[in-house]
Amino acid sequence: MRKTLLLVALLAVPPAAQAQHKHVHGEGRLEVVIDGGRISLGLELPLDAATGFERTPKTDQEKAALTETERVLKDAVALFVPTTAAQCTPSKVKVDMPDFRGDDHADIDAEYDFICIDPAALKGIETTIFKSFKRLYRLEVQRSGPVGQGKQRLSPKAPVLGW
Repeated sequence: MRKTLLLVALLAVPPAAQAQHKHVHGEGRLEVVIDGGRISLGLELPLDAATGFERTPKTDQEKAALTETERVLKDAVALFVPTTAAQCTPSKVKVDMPDFRGDDHADIDAEYDFICIDPAALKGIETTIFKSFKRLYRLEVQRSGPVGQGKQRLSPKAPVLGW
């Protein structure tokens, strides 16, 4: 009977909710899609990894940390560095900072698009995110592109996504 109830409960949960990522302090997620000459990146970052807190900022120092985090994340050219020979430039940057409406765990969501003149030369993307956010210790990356799909873990000692 318990197994039947558990199965019914799992089937009642929508697939999107089942696949939802868990919130882990110090760990971000990056989804990378390479399609022809376009690179699309989706970043999910716990606010704590960037600022050291996950609530409405209370002090001037916390407000400044939030502002600086947003500034760093909007600088796509400094944050993500595709293979130089591919000649990629950002075409879209969107950073959604938390709205602090009572969530226990606040995340930052960001989207980046790059257009590459020579996509055949694209062999990887380096990130400088770990230099800016010392509390971030890893990015779990899922990649899809012309050479297939893959997963990789980036860290301060290994900040390059390659394929």
